[in-house]
Amino acid sequence: MEYFAGLRGVGRNYTTGINGEFDALTNFVSFLFQTNGGNSYVHVWPEMELGWRIVLGSIIGFFGSAFGSVGGVGGGGIYVPMLTLIIGFDAKSSTAISKCMIMGAAASTVYYNLKLRHPTLDMPIIDYDLALLIQPMLMLGISIGVIFNVIFPDWLVTVLLIILFIGTSTKACLKGIETWKKETIILREAANKENKGNDAEYRVLPSGPSDGASNNNKELLDPEVSIIENVCWKEFALLMFVWLAFLALQVTKNYTSTCSTWYWVLNFLQVPVSLGVSGYEAVSLYQGRRIISSKGSDGTNLKVHQLIIYCSLGVVAGIVGGLLGLGGGFIMGPLFLELGIPPQVSSATATFAMTFSSSMSVVEYYLLKRFPIPYALYFIVVATIAAWIGQHVVRKLIHYLGRASLIIFILAFTIFVSAISLGGVGISNMIDKFHNHEYMGFDDLCKYDA
Repeated sequence: MEYFAGLRGVGRNYTTGINGEFDALTNFVSFLFQTNGGNSYVHVWPEMELGWRIVLGSIIGFFGSAFGSVGGVGGGGIYVPMLTLIIGFDAKSSTAISKCMIMGAAASTVYYNLKLRHPTLDMPIIDYDLALLIQPMLMLGISIGVIFNVIFPDWLVTVLLIILFIGTSTKACLKGIETWKKETIILREAANKENKGNDAEYRVLPSGPSDGASNNNKELLDPEVSIIENVCWKEFALLMFVWLAFLALQVTKNYTSTCSTWYWVLNFLQVPVSLGVSGYEAVSLYQGRRIISSKGSDGTNLKVHQLIIYCSLGVVAGIVGGLLGLGGGFIMGPLFLELGIPPQVSSATATFAMTFSSSMSVVEYYLLKRFPIPYALYFIVVATIAAWIGQHVVRKLIHYLGRASLIIFILAFTIFVSAISLGGVGISNMIDKFHNHEYMGFDDLCKYDA
């Protein structure tokens, strides 16, 4: 009897232990997912004065912009930790200023690329059809992402960021290695032709599709032409229509009460604008009336499931951009490479689309009063200059080495550094808040006051 009583005692202790552990886990989850009745978030905007923080932040921002613009990712993964740890902004204000820097770098890069041609095909280096398919969905995603940025707690943003960046950086690195091997074969063939004394001029071409009409005497390495003849004006006009429509809806929404009927009506009106333009382009691609020219003959007659996936990933890229304060290029860059787009065109097109989306994010954050204007203007100038210099230097290196894979490796490196910096900062902040029993739940959008 004592034996069975002992077993019953052990059973009770064991059950109590399980229940205790379960209760502790339940309390932890409830603590993380608690909702805030008001808005507990406090912005931290340091005074703008010349000192080591501004100098060091400018240097880091400069290199982040240079590498980010070349890779077509914007550099937000470097901007946000710099603005938080060095300058001293709170996390959400850093996200907003990061978008300002991405906009400046993207605008500078687009201006630089508007005069360049595709490395192997007779078309602009920016693929306007690809941008027209992705950009409207990217804009829609940005609006969703900005709302999530207000609602989501920092710990959840950190988890999503680490998962995303590790996956995309690994994928980009593998693509870079594959492209490097192809370029090595091309360079070896070029050397063999020279050793055989081939009289015809031979030029190593960056990896990418060919239209079968290349001329050895023709300059195909990103020749410069005038901007007027290098812009596809019809596609550009449609992209501007989407941007202006979203801008009008966002400005109008600012004069409504948050979560009011008109607030949600104006938000949902963005859906038909995006679906209308992207749907028009998708149907044209499906029917063969338009093609993704940078893919050559492979860019015709795309399947329905392919078009749905591309548009869906455009929305995801926008949500990530708006939520994390990053350029949608962290998704679009690797995506375009997987589509078989040459690295130069992938970077240029992703940056072109980001110019519209990042500028829209800046407008939304400005209406929410999420950043101090003097700081934003200063770092926009830094990012703009750095992006132009980065584009110029890397383009010269590609021409000299004959390896466009440099862009892919820069893309992978930038994403990896962003994962380490943003992930490390996020985990550190999460641990501090947990130890200090600070609020770590979701904010109430309807009670949000910037």
